[in-house]
Amino acid sequence: MKVGIIKEGKVPQDKRVALTPAQCEEVLEKYPNVEIYVQKSPIRCYEDKEYEEMGIAVVDSVEDCDILLGIKEVPIKELIPNKKYFFFSHTIKKQPYNRELLNAILDNNISIADYEVLTKEDGSRVIAFGRFAGLVGAYNGLLAYGKRHKSFDLKPAHLCHDLNELWIECKKVKLPSDFKIVLTGSGRVSNGAVETLLAAGVKKVSKEDYLNQTFDYPVFVQLRSKDYHEKKDGTAFEIKDFFANPGDFKSTFTDFIPVSNMLVAGAFWHPAAPVLFTREDILKDDFKIEVIADVTCDIEGSIPSTLQPSTIADPLYDYNPVTGKVEKALSNDKNITVMAVDNLPNELPRDASESFGRQMIDNVLEDLFVTNKGVVSGATITENKKLTDKFSYLQGYVDGKE
Repeated sequence: MKVGIIKEGKVPQDKRVALTPAQCEEVLEKYPNVEIYVQKSPIRCYEDKEYEEMGIAVVDSVEDCDILLGIKEVPIKELIPNKKYFFFSHTIKKQPYNRELLNAILDNNISIADYEVLTKEDGSRVIAFGRFAGLVGAYNGLLAYGKRHKSFDLKPAHLCHDLNELWIECKKVKLPSDFKIVLTGSGRVSNGAVETLLAAGVKKVSKEDYLNQTFDYPVFVQLRSKDYHEKKDGTAFEIKDFFANPGDFKSTFTDFIPVSNMLVAGAFWHPAAPVLFTREDILKDDFKIEVIADVTCDIEGSIPSTLQPSTIADPLYDYNPVTGKVEKALSNDKNITVMAVDNLPNELPRDASESFGRQMIDNVLEDLFVTNKGVVSGATITENKKLTDKFSYLQGYVDGKE
């Protein structure tokens, strides 16, 4: 079985890779029937020579390979027909901007397994960059606050050599003694954000204390779904019910708005679920949040100020509450500073790639190469020019009817 690691072609450029040089060697030792070929790339965080030094073949083309591993969406013109791809397709939520990509995948008889839906039997994800999205997202939120108030200056995460240097930078953070940060979510993303906030000297407190007490040091609260949602009919909150019927719930997040200086949004949001808050809420006198680090980056989703993604090179923009429009970052102290970079793990590409590859080896490759227990098949969106049964709900999206 020939496996090709493709050159990332999406713009803006992504430096991450599914398997590091050392991990490629590990895979070849573990699976003698597998061959790995790495497509030459001038941008990858691990240089071509690092693969060559490990004895991994570096080639111009991976057209001879059976399975192709990427990270971001493959540009339509770079798709190779009749192959099995792995990458984040960003189609499972019917994202309009990738409808043409999914149609091209179908037309070219490509089988696509989406990393986002590689799961265990209980539905939990087995592979993700979430931790690094949270780590860098919270860091960028702190960076934004420092720039907004000119109180401290952090090196941009993508200029840090690795995660260790980022932790060192966190020691520069100087927040007001009464500063409060509200963090949503309890998964990989949010737990990554927790690591950064703790490294920056921010203390974690309970929901009750956060809402009702004052502190003489900066604090944050980590909210689970039950902490800011309640059933519309007044019955008890049950997490399974919330995931199955998000439209039956309403948000109580406005309780946190008057006491929070910064929001780090790290919770998965379903379009049928209630939004965190509305534009009208932002216009109220008690809206205190001045920096929003939207790690989830759902455009016009649960947070009304997230109107567009930002980039690693230009991570911040302002949201004008009065006009409801985007303005230049840090242009007006009455605006909200927004961080909405949509490829945050790419700011620490070597660390993120190493973690991702470890998850691939531990949770996916055995199923792909040997056992065929369903981990990969369950994440396969297309096969034989058709949507698989699990993803048949995308047919209207593919046809342009949704």
